Amino acid sequence: GFVYGGERFQRYFSDFGAKYGFQDMYTGGFFPFPTLEEHWAYWSRFVFLNRYCDPPKPVYQNLLELVEDKDYFVLTTNVDHQFYKAGFSAEKIFATQGDYGEIQCQRGCHPKTYDAEELFRKMDARRRDCLIPSELVPKCPVCGGNMTMHLRCDNYFVEDEQWHEAADRYADFLDRNQSKKVVLIELGVGFNTPIIIRFPFEKLVREHATYRLLRLNMDEAVVPEGFGNRAIGISGDMAG
Repeated sequence: GFVYGGERFQRYFSDFGAKYGFQDMYTGGFFPFPTLEEHWAYWSRFVFLNRYCDPPKPVYQNLLELVEDKDYFVLTTNVDHQFYKAGFSAEKIFATQGDYGEIQCQRGCHPKTYDAEELFRKMDARRRDCLIPSELVPKCPVCGGNMTMHLRCDNYFVEDEQWHEAADRYADFLDRNQSKKVVLIELGVGFNTPIIIRFPFEKLVREHATYRLLRLNMDEAVVPEGFGNRAIGISGDMAG
């Protein structure tokens, strides 16, 4: 996945770091910018680098090669769209926490999200001194209020029709594989949002004798015996 700090941050965000004092992209995402022009100046660059650019290594493509001939499904808290870009079937992905490429009404006044690639590219082209022109600040087409990133950070996160369809497909995957041999692969899943992937996967393994958990991250690893040709449930939390 992408690195949000260190040399990569200094290469692309040294101006923001010098002006506002934060030293990694993740922290910048929570920074209380004084104006919307500054807020969107930051996010448009962040999205361009972490949503539309390709990751430095072919990790996602390598993973796809391992599972593409199997019955698989991807449950991910990543919001950088990289599973889609690598060629995983969009019908087999449930991105629970949103998408860097979309925006929504800040107050969730209506259940719809909007593709913002064209807008972000305009912001990126016209950004000066950590600011974008005021006319590029997005407003909700329904209530006229502010827009925000489509990221789950409060109770106003929009679960639109596509979100619910993906949730249903994931539920169907689990339902049709209840009595089969299933390997649940966790990649970099920690304790930031454990109720989405980590705890449910552990519960599935406890409830199904034929399920096995393969847990890979920086601090721990759990590898099942007899890893073979089985249905695959992939979870992803690989950014950062």
